[in-house]
This record gives sequence, structure tokens and C-alpha cells, in this order.
Amino acid sequence: MSGPQRLCSLADLVPGTANMIEVAGHKLCVVRFEDDSVYAIGDTCSHAQVSLSEGEVDPLTRHVECWKHGSSFSLETGEPDTLPATKPVATYELVLEGDDVKVVLP
Repeated sequence: MSGPQRLCSLADLVPGTANMIEVAGHKLCVVRFEDDSVYAIGDTCSHAQVSLSEGEVDPLTRHVECWKHGSSFSLETGEPDTLPATKPVATYELVLEGDDVKVVLP
């Protein structure tokens, strides 16, 4: 089994914005916050099959909102907290090595 795969450098991620990064067939919504914490969840909304990285990030709740119907997903757990979405999206473990952001894929 291979180790974590590089996504980008930390400097490539603007704090408070969502980024779609595809690696090894996985589309990820990657978000960095001002404290340099970084999260990755599946980029596709579990309700409407649209890109979560096109939505707005709430730095206080650490959620990303789907732009299509307004469902909000936790960047920590992948769970939706507003309808119409009822199913979670995948979460991914990230590893910071120097300035490299790496993901552990299933």
C-alpha cells in the first residue's frame, strides 16, 4: 500500500476558500483556515451531484454550503446539517509535511 499522496502546497490554498483537487480518481473539496488547519471532503454533494468546492465556506462552523440547494456539510465529519441533503460525504485524512499537503486515500 502506498503512502499519502501530495495534493498541493499549503501556500496554494487561500484561507477560507474551497478548492477542488482531483487525485487518483477522487475529487476532493479542500479548505484551509487562517490557523493553517486543512480539511478535505468529497467534492460532490450527496443530494444534487454538484461540486461543493463552488460553495461558500463558513469559517466559524467549518462547514461548506452547496451552492445548488443550500445544504451545508461539516468539513470535519462530512455530515450534512441542513436539508435537502441527508447523506454524508466522504472525509479524508490529510498530512502536512513541510509545505506539502498530502491525502491518505482509502
